[in-house]
Amino acid sequence: MRARSPCASDPAASKGRQHLEAVGETRGPRTAFQRDRDRIIHSIAFRRLRHKTQVFVAPDGDHFRVRLTHSLEVAQIGRTIARALGLDEDLTEALCLAHDIGHPPFGHAGEDALTEALAHAGGFDHNGHTLRVLTYLEAPYPRWRGLNLTWETLEGLAKHNGPVTRPGWEMAMVDQGYPLQLSSHASLEAQVAAVSDDIAYDNHDIDDGLRAGLIDFDELLTVPLVRAGWEEVLRRYPDVETGRLRAELIRQQIGKMVNDVIEETRRNIRESGVSTVADVRAAGRTLASFSGALASQEHELKSFMYARLYHHPRQLEAAALARQIISGLFAAYDADPGGLPTEWQQDLPDSPDGRARHIADFIAGMTDRYAIGCYRRLVGDIALPEGF
Repeated sequence: MRARSPCASDPAASKGRQHLEAVGETRGPRTAFQRDRDRIIHSIAFRRLRHKTQVFVAPDGDHFRVRLTHSLEVAQIGRTIARALGLDEDLTEALCLAHDIGHPPFGHAGEDALTEALAHAGGFDHNGHTLRVLTYLEAPYPRWRGLNLTWETLEGLAKHNGPVTRPGWEMAMVDQGYPLQLSSHASLEAQVAAVSDDIAYDNHDIDDGLRAGLIDFDELLTVPLVRAGWEEVLRRYPDVETGRLRAELIRQQIGKMVNDVIEETRRNIRESGVSTVADVRAAGRTLASFSGALASQEHELKSFMYARLYHHPRQLEAAALARQIISGLFAAYDADPGGLPTEWQQDLPDSPDGRARHIADFIAGMTDRYAIGCYRRLVGDIALPEGF
């Protein structure tokens, strides 16, 4: 077993939870971070990820990724990196599994529509909404709202992409009730979760884009990082039909990125001189990262993916329809809250901002297919392209 790094988060030294829990309420021999991971997995919000957009809106194909499968893939990559670096795997996994829980239906298109609808009430941010879901909207316990996760898990979700200097209203409200030191960097486990997210979607979106026919393989090979990986695969398997090697290309590329992050992070830790978790937070820079050379290549890959996949005409058409659905739902509920489920009507705030945020909370929790059904019931029919 690899030795535990002195920079690893220690569940026994956790800053604790916002609400005190009696010892007798602890079920099973688990660490604090293991309990966080399990609470996330058992949450309603986590289950909803199986019907929320990753790249393709409400995909018909059984083999396309959704938020749930993406989160599982991020967790697998995150645990691999954390294990190699001697970090806490359970905290890393919890952060990977929960990082997308705040996404509304239809991914970024849905988020854009909610941001516009809440322009007068502080906007909408999926990262801040993740914290709102986990600290307020999920309510499975009898004495408090939220999952009562540890400070380290909430901090990591807030800051896994770096310090937050201008938090939106959702994150600001959580921070006000349970300060998360937003101006500092997060733990190495949170930083690993962030780079694992990049590795997962960089590669798995290629897989889905090829499967959907939106990415041309020959064009993909113009990306230097991919071209080098493909040439390596062909050298390794010269006698295998090339059509069977595309999955190997994805695996090879993930492995290259994972190994690069492990080596670069070790080098950064060495050169920065950090030796405690507190040192990591005070380092003033991200330590878990790609090397400079691979970061440049990864940026080129992202540019290609935006041009060829994320901004593909079919994707833009789907995004426009998705924004129409979310905007239409918000307007319908705002005009007549009687369309909300009874329990949501009962908690409707009186203030305009509070009302708007309440409606957005409800819509953000929807799955793609539920949102489509609600739109058709409350607003009217909508013609959706095949595969939507």
